Amino acid sequence: MSKKVALLFAGQGAQSVGMGRDLTEQFPVATKLFHEADEILGRNLSAIAWNGPIDELTKTSNCQPALYVHGLSCLEALREVAGDFPIAGAAGLSLGEITAHAAADAFDFATGLQLVQQRGEFMDEACAATQGGMAAMIGADENVVRQLAADEDVDIANINAPGQIVISGELAKVEVALGVAKEYGIGRAMMLNVAGAYHSRLMDSAYQKLGEALAQVPIHTPRFPVISNVTGDKVETPEEIRRTLQDQVTGTVRWLDCIERLLGLGCNFFIELGPGAVLGGLLRRTRRELEVISVSDVASVRKCAAQL
Repeated sequence: MSKKVALLFAGQGAQSVGMGRDLTEQFPVATKLFHEADEILGRNLSAIAWNGPIDELTKTSNCQPALYVHGLSCLEALREVAGDFPIAGAAGLSLGEITAHAAADAFDFATGLQLVQQRGEFMDEACAATQGGMAAMIGADENVVRQLAADEDVDIANINAPGQIVISGELAKVEVALGVAKEYGIGRAMMLNVAGAYHSRLMDSAYQKLGEALAQVPIHTPRFPVISNVTGDKVETPEEIRRTLQDQVTGTVRWLDCIERLLGLGCNFFIELGPGAVLGGLLRRTRRELEVISVSDVASVRKCAAQL
């Protein structure tokens, strides 16, 4: 069976100190992207990505652009080794959706980086102005979690994989939902170590500001299908892309639907681009038999290239 490649771009939470450093030592294309990012942002983002400390890297306004640059550096390094291989589709988790659009040339590197920087700043501001939290519900049916969320007045933030759903909202309400989860038959529930209530109504100020920023961004039709987090379907027109990137800030990330849509496009070889292997793990929870490789450093670039 011939490989039909899908690209998966990491989201916030995947970051790790040192990300991208070895890529820049081996691949000039990666060095170029990190240096360009420092110049565009007017600060030394690469030093934060490579040297930390982790608390500084984890700040949304640093983490999101660092993951964007790292994801695209992984892709460019892979292309340098494997050649310009065909791509059947792409998706990115939350922030990673902007990276996916940049990879598909919906906008250029600099435009996407500035958009990501603004998004991170807007979300930081929303977090500072609210008291929010998030919690993962493990092993639960989606309808059960939806009922819990409705009863406790919180939002569904992520549907990541079968039995892995995240709720988000006012911290006190999320804590109450956590406390009663067992009454709903949810076997395991845990608070997440996050700065606020992402993908919930508490991000409304970020939603409004990002909408204004997106209106100024020149956007083109992606050169391969990019799947939207909020619709679980491909988006093609500039209007659709602007609307779905804005809606994603307060809407549910339907990651499971994104994977199912990529499978519907015939994708059978998944490449995760970014630190760690979170998306690969979610993919295996969804379809154990799927072929997935996580690319984050020189060794994994060469391993993936050998399989293409």
